[in-house]
Amino acid sequence: MKTHAKYVEWLSAHEMHQATNNWFSELEFIKDEQIFFDDLIKSYTLQLIESKHYEASKNLVEQLSQFQKDTNKFLGIVKTHRNKLYIMVDGKDQLKNEANYREEHKTLIIKLAEFMHEYTLLKSKLFNNIKEILKELKQKPLLKE
Repeated sequence: MKTHAKYVEWLSAHEMHQATNNWFSELEFIKDEQIFFDDLIKSYTLQLIESKHYEASKNLVEQLSQFQKDTNKFLGIVKTHRNKLYIMVDGKDQLKNEANYREEHKTLIIKLAEFMHEYTLLKSKLFNNIKEILKELKQKPLLKE
């Protein structure tokens, strides 16, 4: 935690602005990706509910739904954070406000890193689940012969 504090202390307003824009862009991409996952899940709904993967699939769908809510929440938080950047560049000495902004930025670094890590794990589980279902679908015609 102290490492993040020292890191943020020497970040310029420009660097924080770039980081905030990158976060916003990544979150927008994740939002699009989640739409893809929704469509993928809808494409294999019958197989998901009929298969031995039902419980795992149900859990993954619930997690995806929560991530969609969290993504929208983070988009709002990052947008607000980006809009507050003027505090750092307005030329006024507002040491307390500037310190609060840096603290907020540090918190976002940590929370978004955790969010991205957890989301990556979910994506991996989703792909593996669909991959297993596709393998089963591919094997069914072979078993009928």
